[in-house]
Amino acid sequence: MRFITLLLSVMLVLSTPPLSAAEANVDKAEAPGTPAYYELSPSIVVNVKGKAKYIRCDVQLMTRDETKLSAISLHAPALRHELILLLSDQQGAEIRTTKGKEKLRKVALKSLQGVMKKLVDDETIDELFFTTYLVQ
Repeated sequence: MRFITLLLSVMLVLSTPPLSAAEANVDKAEAPGTPAYYELSPSIVVNVKGKAKYIRCDVQLMTRDETKLSAISLHAPALRHELILLLSDQQGAEIRTTKGKEKLRKVALKSLQGVMKKLVDDETIDELFFTTYLVQ
């Protein structure tokens, strides 16, 4: 019985065609690149509308092309300015909720992509993450 199981296993291994080089390697054009991050520092602190007084947040920007980090770094003041304007226009009660935070994150991402599109003719930023987020 053990011999038959061993024989079947060997036959299965030998009958499986090896992967070609094209199949083994993922097409680099389709595969996402390795994420690279840029921290906007120092923390962003702005007044908000409504009963809440202010928001303090730390933001990390992600790109899947490490060569684009230099463009993000160069234009960090413009990106911070855009975020400050966006955040100061928010209702404190809305951005305290989980849905509000996620909505704000998506709007902020689109806004910063627009800034980069205008400055370097490429959106450059693939994701935006709040690493610290406080509304009081």
